[in-house]
Amino acid sequence: MALTPMMQQYFEIKENYKDCILFFRLGDFYEMFFEDAEVASRELELVLTGRDCGLEDRAPMCGIPYHAANSYLVRLISKGYKVAICEQVEDPALAKGIVKRDVIKVVTPGTFNEGNFLHEDKNNFIMSIYTDKDKDLASISYVDISTGELYTTEFIMDYQKIIDEIYKVMPTEIILNENISSKIYEEIANLSTIYITKKHHDFFTEKASEIVLKQLSTKEFENTTMLYSITAILNYILDTQKTSLSNVNNAQVYSTEQYMAMDINSRRNLEITETIREKSKKGSLLWVLDKTVTSMGSRTMRKWVEQPLLSKQHIDLRLNAVEELKDNLKLSEELQSTLKKVYDIERISGKIAAKNVNARELLSLKNSIVNIPYIKEVLSNLSSPLFKNINNGLEDLNHISTLIGNAIQEEPSVTLKEGNLIKTGYDAEIDELRAAKINGKEWIANLEIKEREITGIRSLKVGFNKVFGYYIEISRANYALIPEGRYTRKQTLANAERFITEELKEMENKILGAEEKLVQLEYEAFVKIRDSIEKEIFKIKKSSKLIAEIDCILSLALVARENKYTKPSINEENIIEINEGRHPVVEKVIPKGTFISNNCLLNSKDYQLLLVTGPNMAGKSTYMRQVALISIMAQIGSFVPAKKANLCINDKIFTRIGASDDLAGGKSTFMVEMSEVSNILRYATQNSLVLLDEVGRGTSTYDGLSIAWSVIEYICSKSDLKCKTLFATHYHELTKLEDKMEGIKNFSVAVKEVNNNIVFLRKIIRGGADQSYGIEVAKLAGLPEEVIIRAKEILANLEASSKEDINGNSTREINNGKVENNRAKASKKAVHNEGVQLGLMDMEKDSFIKDISNIDIINLTPMEAINILYKLNKDSKSLL
Repeated sequence: MALTPMMQQYFEIKENYKDCILFFRLGDFYEMFFEDAEVASRELELVLTGRDCGLEDRAPMCGIPYHAANSYLVRLISKGYKVAICEQVEDPALAKGIVKRDVIKVVTPGTFNEGNFLHEDKNNFIMSIYTDKDKDLASISYVDISTGELYTTEFIMDYQKIIDEIYKVMPTEIILNENISSKIYEEIANLSTIYITKKHHDFFTEKASEIVLKQLSTKEFENTTMLYSITAILNYILDTQKTSLSNVNNAQVYSTEQYMAMDINSRRNLEITETIREKSKKGSLLWVLDKTVTSMGSRTMRKWVEQPLLSKQHIDLRLNAVEELKDNLKLSEELQSTLKKVYDIERISGKIAAKNVNARELLSLKNSIVNIPYIKEVLSNLSSPLFKNINNGLEDLNHISTLIGNAIQEEPSVTLKEGNLIKTGYDAEIDELRAAKINGKEWIANLEIKEREITGIRSLKVGFNKVFGYYIEISRANYALIPEGRYTRKQTLANAERFITEELKEMENKILGAEEKLVQLEYEAFVKIRDSIEKEIFKIKKSSKLIAEIDCILSLALVARENKYTKPSINEENIIEINEGRHPVVEKVIPKGTFISNNCLLNSKDYQLLLVTGPNMAGKSTYMRQVALISIMAQIGSFVPAKKANLCINDKIFTRIGASDDLAGGKSTFMVEMSEVSNILRYATQNSLVLLDEVGRGTSTYDGLSIAWSVIEYICSKSDLKCKTLFATHYHELTKLEDKMEGIKNFSVAVKEVNNNIVFLRKIIRGGADQSYGIEVAKLAGLPEEVIIRAKEILANLEASSKEDINGNSTREINNGKVENNRAKASKKAVHNEGVQLGLMDMEKDSFIKDISNIDIINLTPMEAINILYKLNKDSKSLL
């Protein structure tokens, strides 16, 4: 059996889009066939049917109405599918044979700009990564086609830097060279939220100079790897959108050295843009700072928070602008009131470039840009250099608002093929046709009155439908009253007859002809207006960027005023000096005025590493995080939650906070912890800020203590490291390091005991903690009283056996970094009677014996035997 002509056409098109679900237009539906239909029916919960296709078996098929496609596309794209939209590309009425069809667009996670898929406050980036092994260089480019933003950078090949950039940008889609390093590919593949597209080498390099020159009108990227990552982006846009986009008209080159570096652990632990648990904006630093009133401003604020500055000059420019607005409430309110009237003109310009803007969105553009003169007027009253630069660069775009105001109706149709787009008076031919249409409909209305008078039939009515056109309808009960020969029967209904007259038919032709031509002329006029505005798209984008920047500065000023933040001083002496600092998020979620402020001094000399001890839940982690967040805020250009702050510029911030397994990667909590510490020690510099919380707690006490000790030594003694460090620990033995190494200072969280209960004072004080209060914290957490009492008994026994050996010497002395373990000697003093509860050492020995008895010697492989022998040898030493 042979395929039907329609299915032959389907297979020819599908052959070029094997990685996509093909939406194949048939009449008013998009149909899917074979495997596509099975996938779509499952993912979209559609009924799977079949269709004769010329083969022995019917083709699996399902479909969706074309006018409801966006809601289905959102669901498919969100689940990681690509969809090719195949339309009829010729009028079926004019087609000879089967209607021509072709794919007009490929929708992917990074290119879908419709429906509820996009977030107003977040960019939707596609990223491309190009690596040159011969030159040892890497380039990253990323674009948001909805806004036209294109960024690109080049750097010496560094795996970690590539990963950090990915986590910073968090694109929805990444284009990779087929030859990309497997290490990079595997890391990206672990990010389930990112769609990966692999392309061959030529996709990045073939005709690269020609493609970039044509789209961006520049040769700036010649002889750089940026040329190839940009080329891949532009090729991908052309492949999916089937056209180049005029709003992607310049690439902003940046250096990774322009912004503070933060790896994924730091971004997650500090909750920069989202919380760890709920993954929500509320509770993050961004939530505190983002009080913007425009979508453009909200997206820009996110970028500012994700990319703190490293230039003192640029930081001070922002701080001075924020200060001026903070101190001028009247101008701030005027500016905010005007900005609230500005729509998302950045994304509207993207829709203009993509040719899918509608008339209502053009009105939103007009209603936005008419406010620019008022914004400029307010800015003229501000004297800070940044506001002056913005005001000079902001164009009023009056010619665009005038064009839209003169041409587009105040309440236009949503779709472009229904008419009702163009104002009367804009186009003479449109006016003439509109008059003919209106006059014709008036004639129709008068016809009904006239015919009722002539026939005497009061229920006679004139109606219209798309199948039969205009008609005169008379109920069956009034047939006898119809004058003979006056009407021609058109349609018979159950209780009525429909008729026409020659006069009515002529008027119908005039009205429908006028309507059809009017719709076409209005559409053509709209396209000309849209194309005219598209020529100004660079100016629109520039203005939208400047408005977004104003909105961000205004937001920071508002936050500073509301929360009583102070302007930080920025120094170049590598000093962090915070007087009465507060955690910006925590103080917002607890009763007002209850947050306990704390001081902090860090430098590269005598206060290089602060060793913070104290019980869990006392506030060590909050203190450490607030120092980092205050530093980040200052480098964003924000005022900070403190009475006074003198802050240096940190090139990087690293954190090792919290415990988590990586089960999928086969890594234990301790392995994850050590990997993170390793990354910090490798990449931190003298200008970095490092937060280390409970390093070594994932393993045995002595191993953990030894590792923590060694890490501190490495940080404080390595001449090319010596980074500013906050080190929280439960190992009180480490407090002795203050007297042994320069730059280490002991601090602790103040705790007060009241009636055998502890009260956390949340105050960081000089000196180390004398005990950990672990059992008291367990009591606060609600452990049963019986467990608490027994824990205190065990603790007393352990402390007794730990304090003295047979000769009365301490068993946990630290001498030059060595832990002296006399547990074996102390254990000889323990009494093992039947009536006495077992101690910790007894349980360890029982466990050791049980491990040996459970070994399956017969079925062991040689390698397993060696591993078990190694473990037994290690465990036995701890019991000596």
